[in-house]
Amino acid sequence: MKATIQTQGRQFTVEEGDILKTNQFGDAEVGSTVDIEDVLMVHDGNEAKFGAPNVEGAKVTATILETKKDKKVIIFKKKRRKGYTRRKGHRQQVSVIKIDSIKG
Repeated sequence: MKATIQTQGRQFTVEEGDILKTNQFGDAEVGSTVDIEDVLMVHDGNEAKFGAPNVEGAKVTATILETKKDKKVIIFKKKRRKGYTRRKGHRQQVSVIKIDSIKG
């Protein structure tokens, strides 16, 4: 069974057992389960259900495996011939989740 979900401002197409890297879930601890209610589509092999915008009664359950920082992204600004350069770095907090079950 496949599902397209929306979580943390991004959309993913997932199956049971998939491991995803998403933006950090607020106060959720490592090992806790998260229910994702924003299911946009469910496909069970024969039939697909589409929501407007969400499929009613569909739910995806996931377990948080890890919370960590992502790779560093360098922000570099420059104005030529003016002697102006700026260099900053940013590391986003991410949660690694595993999809346990899809109901819909």
